[in-house]
Amino acid sequence: MKFKLTAKDLHTNARAGEINTDHGVIQTPVFMPVGTAGTVKAVHQRELAEDIKARIILGNTYHLFMRPGLEIIHAAGGLHNFIGWDKPILTDSGGYQVYSLSDVRKIREDGVTFRSHINGSKHLFTPENVMDTQRVIGADIIMAFDECTPYPCEYGYAKRSIDLTHRWLKRCCNQFDSTQPLYSHSQTMFPIVQGSIYKDLRKQSAEIIASYERDGNAIGGLSVGEPAEEMYAMTEVVCEILPENKPRYLMGVGTPVNILENIALGIDMFDCVMPTRNARNGMLFTKNGVINIRNDKWKDDFSAIEEDSDLFADTNYSKAYLRHLVHSKEILGAQIATLHNLHFYMWLVNEARQKIISGEFYAWKNTMISRLAQRL
Repeated sequence: MKFKLTAKDLHTNARAGEINTDHGVIQTPVFMPVGTAGTVKAVHQRELAEDIKARIILGNTYHLFMRPGLEIIHAAGGLHNFIGWDKPILTDSGGYQVYSLSDVRKIREDGVTFRSHINGSKHLFTPENVMDTQRVIGADIIMAFDECTPYPCEYGYAKRSIDLTHRWLKRCCNQFDSTQPLYSHSQTMFPIVQGSIYKDLRKQSAEIIASYERDGNAIGGLSVGEPAEEMYAMTEVVCEILPENKPRYLMGVGTPVNILENIALGIDMFDCVMPTRNARNGMLFTKNGVINIRNDKWKDDFSAIEEDSDLFADTNYSKAYLRHLVHSKEILGAQIATLHNLHFYMWLVNEARQKIISGEFYAWKNTMISRLAQRL
């Protein structure tokens, strides 16, 4: 994997760049739709590639390990072949999912034991076998195994946690560097900065992660319930330390406003379930604010979901029709809403990129943030 910066904003730390992988070039800033179990819910791969123009999608190591399992994925020739996707894929390590299974898992030095949410079977994730698992899945970019701390989190716990994460990182690197990709494309591994909301811990973690000189770096533990101001403060601290010539990935973030603010701080890559999950519950993101399409006010509103129909032509049905589909629990309602939200997120990061290149990002961001936060 190679990364190059192509433009920097004069008034913020926003940057535009390109990540070159064996499955194609990813222009940054980039948003990665979440395909937890090998599918972005309610969206066909053709729609992702041709209509939404997703440059990369995310898969989840824990869920893919559970279903369909490594034997099936390996027999298919890796996740790309299994799901029919010829563009880049990123997989997380499963650390966040293990964190979310707090009542059925135990964290020890060797790794994490947990029980499956599907059938209760017992499993062990270690830094070594998580690297091997992601080799089998075959994503272009894979994540180191880490512990994601909850919010709120006491300082002592956060300190012990990052120390464990750093010891695990060394084991991840040793295992990754001593093994080879299983398929006909290269893979790269990103370490993850942790440290909860404590600046000194975030600084320490970022310095250690940067010292490994991997091809890119990730920031975790900042989408677990902390106030947005804390997220921005921690991101700013970390971005001052992580090398400028490597992509920076902020995991699990976030709202459109979160994305713009973090682009301004120097983040290049994002993922979040929000555009897809919220769509299935009737929440739509637009250039003028957020719409709850279930509300009565839209039942006889025959205007298009988004004013700029050229950009959203394939999802731009009327608000009244989409409200009817959602209330009727028609599958098409979830599909249209999901496609619309993904279109919007792609438009947002693409527009941010163009504004960075043209030197207009700062003023544009400030205007957009005041609009995006509105409830329509």
